[in-house]
Amino acid sequence: MTIKQFYLENFPTDELGNEIKENVTFIGLLDVLHTKGDVYEYVGVWDSLVRERLFYKLAEELNTSCEYVLALWYTK
Repeated sequence: MTIKQFYLENFPTDELGNEIKENVTFIGLLDVLHTKGDVYEYVGVWDSLVRERLFYKLAEELNTSCEYVLALWYTK
C-alpha cells in the first residue's frame, strides 16, 4: 500500500491527501528518516499534521512507538 492510498482511505476529508506523491511508501519513508532526508519533500506535502499521521502509521507498521520514529526525525 502506498502512503497516498493509506492516507486517502483513512483521512478522506483531508484534501492534502490528494497532493501526496503517487508512489511513496512507508518503507521509503523509513529510509528517508534513516538517511536524514527531507520527509516533506519525499511525501510531497509540507504539513505537520500529515507528517504526524504518517509517523504514527509508520510506528504501527514497525510495531514500535511513535517516539522512536520522532527520534529518527529529530536527530537530523
